[in-house]
Amino acid sequence: MKECANVFEITFEAKSINEGFARVCVAAFCVQLNPSVDEISDIKTAVSEAVTNCVVHAYPKKEGLIKLRCEIEGNKVTIEVCDFGVGISDIKKAREPFYTTKPTEERSGMGFAVMEGFMDSLEVESNGQSGTKVVMSKVIGSLEKMSVGG
Repeated sequence: MKECANVFEITFEAKSINEGFARVCVAAFCVQLNPSVDEISDIKTAVSEAVTNCVVHAYPKKEGLIKLRCEIEGNKVTIEVCDFGVGISDIKKAREPFYTTKPTEERSGMGFAVMEGFMDSLEVESNGQSGTKVVMSKVIGSLEKMSVGG
């Protein structure tokens, strides 16, 4: 019998002060999976990067919104972070480590690399004109991890 998913979705303003709010919301939601400290830290870091990307890049000259959706099915958490801003014209280039569109602002260009490193999967969707959606997933306490100890 397949377990039903548990989902939450919130929308908030694309302001840097809300990055911590997003991290805490996702972390609190993931507690039901009994994650390790490292797993929850990884998730919080990836969410921070995704939200920060929206704040910094999606709305360069105006205010906007970020939609955060989190779904748990079995022991897998899937997180979507969406903006409705300018979009990414070249996703492949944007995902390259150290690439940044804001070098004068001391941006490292490592956002997507960090997300990819801390999560099991990362997908980026954008048409280069009207927003970007980042979908990340992580399996908590996977069988491979559990079988290592015994």
